[in-house]
Amino acid sequence: MDVGESAQRPQPDGLLVQIARYVAEYNIDSDEAFDTARLCLIDSIGCAFAAMNDSECRARLGPVVPGATLPNGARVPGTDHELDPVQAAFNIGCQIRWLDFNDTWLGREWGHPSDNLGAILACADYINRNEIGPALTVRDVLDSMIKAYEIQGVLALENSFNHIGLDHVLLVRIASTAVATAMLGGSHDQIINALSNAWIDGGALRTYRHAPNTGWRKSWAAGDATSRAVRLALMARSGEMGYPSALSAKRWGFDDVLMGAAAVRLPQPLGSYVMRHILFKVAYPAEFHGQTAVEAAIQLHPHVADRIDQIDHIVIDTQAAAVRIINKSGPLHNPADRDHCIRYMTAVALLRGELTAEDYHDAAAADPRIDHLRDRISVRERRQYSKDYLDPEKRAIPNAVQVFFSDGSRTDRIGVQYPLGHRRRRTEAADALRRKFDQSIAGQCGVAQRAAIMASINDPHAFDATPVHRFMGMLARPA
Repeated sequence: MDVGESAQRPQPDGLLVQIARYVAEYNIDSDEAFDTARLCLIDSIGCAFAAMNDSECRARLGPVVPGATLPNGARVPGTDHELDPVQAAFNIGCQIRWLDFNDTWLGREWGHPSDNLGAILACADYINRNEIGPALTVRDVLDSMIKAYEIQGVLALENSFNHIGLDHVLLVRIASTAVATAMLGGSHDQIINALSNAWIDGGALRTYRHAPNTGWRKSWAAGDATSRAVRLALMARSGEMGYPSALSAKRWGFDDVLMGAAAVRLPQPLGSYVMRHILFKVAYPAEFHGQTAVEAAIQLHPHVADRIDQIDHIVIDTQAAAVRIINKSGPLHNPADRDHCIRYMTAVALLRGELTAEDYHDAAAADPRIDHLRDRISVRERRQYSKDYLDPEKRAIPNAVQVFFSDGSRTDRIGVQYPLGHRRRRTEAADALRRKFDQSIAGQCGVAQRAAIMASINDPHAFDATPVHRFMGMLARPA
């Protein structure tokens, strides 16, 4: 007799248990991880302030429905918004990600772990302002950051969602769900319940990151993911059920439906590896696979600036990932399209000896010399670069640029293995990151507010001990 499928509930999937146990129980004891997390926090806040210069970003901030504010809600840096933590997470995540200037992680999957700060800061401010459990300090935020970065980054090492057309922000949703549930006081079982729902959500298509559909969604997708995480965390804390075999269920689970029956797994134990190896965008707001091409082009600028009309062709040697993601030809329709084009960013750097967020806007892109150079660029994979990119000991992001002139002469071939934001150049980058932060807040803060913020972050021990709601208050726009 056919008895049908068993309705017996299985034990939770091992991946859910591993993540929940890590978030709830693991003690971070790496000074390097906390020091790096502190840099990540201030860099992300700087990116949020810098994004306030962009009208497209500002248009997406605030409550979903005009006037739907929440007294004692979570604040949004550089604004006077007080919102429920779900919408605040969207706002903060959108700000941090908007200019493509926040930190980066590269593996088989890539992404931006600081996207998780939308959930972390929104929840922390909301918790403190409403006295939901013990008051959280900046040190608690750093701890949650390290764990969110680790979950997202380790899952990205060998599991590849981008390659099957799913956007990497699904890992932001997973990581943010885990840490937000824990921050809100969730039990081990509630973290598992929330995580199961996060996996069941599946993944967004990444078509909005690629030609011919590149558009603004790539700048707010992280805010969307981190806000969804907070919603799922709040639901779990209210008793919402979970689904123990969300990943492994035959036919209906995440693995069978989306991964071709290949199980999503953690390739190494969770600790603080990702935070210690995170990549910063120190000087150039550009997709990370092209950062070293920009560095190389800026070195070449003095040698080509007076000979632009004599350039016959330009060769960029790069990794396979860059060829796949940011190698575009033809019209580029908006800033989101341009900052994901290695030809565009290299052409601008050769022409101007720099690359800024403004260089992606229509006024700058109207310079006919940019497309003149783009049309003369060849992008090709260098196999050794692809190997160095995938080597876990190197984690290089190499590019090389060489310019050839119509008279047969050529520049040197300039190659850069490690961008300024790489762990191997961390000491060199630290002061530059602080300058980047100071410059980012300068345009949005008055003298007194800017001085208070800089004084707060310049004493690490005092900064770590600062209650989060006090720090978020410093970042809010004065009434």
